[in-house]
Formats: sequence, C-alpha cells, structure tokens
Amino acid sequence: MHCPALLVAAPASGQGKTTVVAALARLHRRLGRRVRVFKCGPDFLDPQIHAIAAGSPCENIDFRMCGEADARWRLVRAAADADLILIEGVMGLHDGEPSAAELARRLGVPMLLVLDASAMAGSFGAVAWGLKHYRADSGGGAPIEAVLANRVGSDYHAQLCRDTLPPDIAWRGALPREIDAALPERHLGLLPAAEIADLDARIERMADALATTPAAELPPAVEFAVVPAPTFEPALAGKTIAVARDPAFCFHYPANLECLEMLGARLAYFSPLNDATPPACDAIWLPGGYPELHGPRLAANRAMAATLAAHVEAGRPLLAECGGMMACFDALESGDGEAHAMFGLLPGRSRMQKRLGGLGLLAVELPEGRLQGHAFHYSLSETPQAPLLHATRADGREGEAVYRRRRLTASYMHLYFPSNPQATAAIFV
Repeated sequence: MHCPALLVAAPASGQGKTTVVAALARLHRRLGRRVRVFKCGPDFLDPQIHAIAAGSPCENIDFRMCGEADARWRLVRAAADADLILIEGVMGLHDGEPSAAELARRLGVPMLLVLDASAMAGSFGAVAWGLKHYRADSGGGAPIEAVLANRVGSDYHAQLCRDTLPPDIAWRGALPREIDAALPERHLGLLPAAEIADLDARIERMADALATTPAAELPPAVEFAVVPAPTFEPALAGKTIAVARDPAFCFHYPANLECLEMLGARLAYFSPLNDATPPACDAIWLPGGYPELHGPRLAANRAMAATLAAHVEAGRPLLAECGGMMACFDALESGDGEAHAMFGLLPGRSRMQKRLGGLGLLAVELPEGRLQGHAFHYSLSETPQAPLLHATRADGREGEAVYRRRRLTASYMHLYFPSNPQATAAIFV
C-alpha cells in the first residue's frame, strides 16, 4: 500500500512539532487532500489539535504501549484512502525506546525536522546534519530528508538558515516568530482543543505561512506493508457503555472508543459536569481529564454521585482512569488547597501538587488479562483501600496501584484497550 508520508520530529520538546504538524495538515486539507495524522507515544492532547486541523481522528502509535502490529495495520488502513499521512514524533527525535528516529527507520517513513531557529543562523545546518548522522555508523542515524525552520525573525533570517543546509537535507520553508500563534499550555501539556477558543484561526495563520513554501508539495510515496486487521469477538454485543465526555473527562484514545464498538458495545456519552445522571447503561467509563479544574461543579452534582454509587452497589462495571479515579474518592484537593467533595465511591482523597506524581509506560496483569497503558499525573492519592495489585513499569519496577471495589476498577493507569480486547471486554461485562 503506497501513500505519501512524513514523520515530523524535532531536537527536543517545545520546538513546535505540534504547531507544524497541525499547519501542514490544514494546508494540505485546504488543497483538497485527505490527510490522516498519527501521534507517537501515549498522548491525549496533541491528537485533539490534529483532529481539528485534519478533519479526521488522530490515532496513537507506540511500539511499546500499542504494539508494532497495531501501529502497522492502522497506518495501512490510513494509506488505503488518504493522500497524505503525517506522524508527529515524541520528545526529541533520538529520545525514548524506540525513538522517533528508530520508528521512522523501521516504518520506512522519511523525516521532516522541525528546528527552532530563533537563536541561531549559521549553526542551523550543523544541527540538522548532526541530528541526521548521529550514530549513523552503527545504524542509528535518522532518515531526515528535509527541514522546516520554526520561529524565524524575518525572510533574511530564514535565508541565512537555508544557506547552511548540507546537500542531503532539503529546505521546506519557515514559520515566523509569531507568539500569538503558539499553542497555550498548562500542567499536563497543551490545552485541550475544545478550550482554545481561537484554535482554528491559529492553525489557519500557520497554514497561510506555509502555503507558498515547498511544504505545500506532497512528499514521496511510502510503501506500507499490508498487515491484516485484528479480529474481534462481539463480547460486548447488546451492552451499552456510558462514557464520560466533557472538559473534566476528556482523555479518550480514538482507538479505545473504536475497540469498544468493534467488540459490539453501544457507546452513550454523558457529562458528569452537566448531567444529573448517566444514560441507561450496563457499564460506565470515567476516563482521565481535569477534575481538579472543576471541583465546585463536580461537588455540586450530588445527583450524579448518588447514581454512580447506586451503579457500583448494584455490582455493575465502572472503569475509572486517572482523573476518573480522582473523582471517585471522597474528596479532591486543588492546587490552592481547597477541598471539594467528589463521588465517594472509594475512601480517601486526591491532592494536586506542582511536581509530577507519576509518568511512564505501564503493563498490568488484571484478573481479566494483561493490558498495556501509561500514567501521567500531578496528583497524589491517599486511601485506606488496599490495592488489588500494582501495574509494572517498563523497567520492571512496581508501578501504579489498581483498586477494585465490587465491579469498580480504578487506577492512575490509562489503559490501551486494543492491547487486549478480550480483557477489555471482561472489565465491562
């Protein structure tokens, strides 16, 4: 299966990868092309931006959390009906296991390097060359085909950078140093797309800046090896799963929602912030998000708390992940020290702090089966509830606790459902 494709990477986080990928997606979409965007790593926020820019869901690929076979069949599926595939890397292009550079090599996808040029000119080409050829003698180089300069101060500045490039790295244009186009952030990364009021205008400005550059040209086609799609037993046929979705609970992998539907479930969305009760359902999923930013509203929704408690007491399944688990405790203490009553499904409380409370890829051996996932949180939780078990970190150390009360399963761990669809189904049955 052939489709033009690029993996967009940078020397480090904060160089503008997400902005550039969103701008490229919108630019090519405006040119009438069907664009599919993927994000390396277990990220919830960047994919929301890319879905707006491209007009299609942005899926995650990660050889450790998702698995190589999962990544390959999703890419092949996208290549079947897309005119362009864009993949945003994670961290710096040589960071992680596997790094964005290794992913690009193994997938056979050329790389576009985004390089923050705001504090350099003559060194621009040297940095690009070094990143491409780093460890190349041992097979570890990066397949960088082209570079795009970000945050240039003028056309002359851009030309100075372009003139330093070696012959084996092509120029794809530049984006201006435009502060009001930068995407806003907070403690977990970028703001959710729904909270950036002028997001579309920001993306349009960046697309305009690239419209007359070589970035508007399609990259060469990449051959993606055909990988069969996974098969799903309809273990959730006839079941309705109520999925929380609002500003407090907004961390959903598109692949997780699709997995539940492929297992036969009907998904019914609700808002714990705005609704008195979930819809009629067999099971409930409270995903992660930002309950700490909505403490007063969650505390005021006693009807929701009572309904969720009745659901759990009746022995029906409820999965609560990270922010979802925080909302299940008796109380949640915000960063300013103010405590708010939560749903009271588990004893104890969560407390926000300024430093990370947990970060990294995880695997967990639940009674239902083994699942992959990750954690990323700035809170700590205290509870007398004994853990059912603990997840395991990538290096083998003990990871996040998993709590179970009746059919309530709660943890800081975000599960990647396609890593074991059968185990996922068993959690919700």
